[in-house]
Amino acid sequence: MYLLTYHPKTRPPWNKGRLIGQKPPLKPREIWSILVRLQIAKRSRDLALFNIALDSKLRGCDTVRLRVSVASDRF
Repeated sequence: MYLLTYHPKTRPPWNKGRLIGQKPPLKPREIWSILVRLQIAKRSRDLALFNIALDSKLRGCDTVRLRVSVASDRF
């Protein structure tokens, strides 16, 4: 007869020692730094999403679902 035993492995919690909850807001210097880096890297989608997130105060998951299309040269 086989006897099955369960030996749970004790792992530390995944968020042990991490800051949980609401994070402090970005400082103006940090915002400016992010904007400049996105402009230099020519990441128009990320730059647009970052500006929308700042202006509308949307959550990250709502902001990422937005789609950005590049307007053509013709009007």
